[in-house]
Amino acid sequence: MPYQVILVGASGLIGSHLLSALIESAEISRILLVLRKPLNIPIPKVQELIVNFNELEHFSTEIKGDIMYSCLGTTKAATPDSGQYRKIDLEYPLELAEIGIRNGVTQFHLVSSLGANASASNSYLKLKGELENELKKLSIPSLHIYQPSLLTGKRKESRLVEKFAISAFKVIDLLLIGPLKKYRSIKAETVARAMLNQSLKELKGTFIYPSIQIQELA
Repeated sequence: MPYQVILVGASGLIGSHLLSALIESAEISRILLVLRKPLNIPIPKVQELIVNFNELEHFSTEIKGDIMYSCLGTTKAATPDSGQYRKIDLEYPLELAEIGIRNGVTQFHLVSSLGANASASNSYLKLKGELENELKKLSIPSLHIYQPSLLTGKRKESRLVEKFAISAFKVIDLLLIGPLKKYRSIKAETVARAMLNQSLKELKGTFIYPSIQIQELA
């Protein structure tokens, strides 16, 4: 049976690859994009819902589907305000999950991060860990958490530090063997493909995929 899906974060690195994969999939009949700004994609099965993320409840009756994918995320450089940073990385995805469950969503797929831990000293990993914990409390029938390491792929915006890290990891990846293999960089397209593949299996329960396992699922 074709699925109707909801994608949040379609303009990001993983989200854009996931959108392409969803469009190509014959098993996806409708794609609802929850966006802050329109992407104006002229494809019949793609619908765009432009929202104010601070007022998601006002749009809750329109956020409906079988599967929800959350690829939301930001950086300290792009969002220096700590309050707004927390909203984007934790509060918005959590509220969207709650709305989705109320409206019949049975699967929730989240892009988190390798090392996510609510007790971490790193604010990024701490928020990701907090979000994972809160989602687990919602009793989602099918919860999938993807924990990729450093992402590679062409971004719309320039991130000089990240570009340097990606170049360095081309060499470092070759040295990461044995137990260290899990820290190898991963293509954003690989994460997106794994998300689509897992969502079509109709698995029940909570699943956490570290970076090394994501490579095997794509």
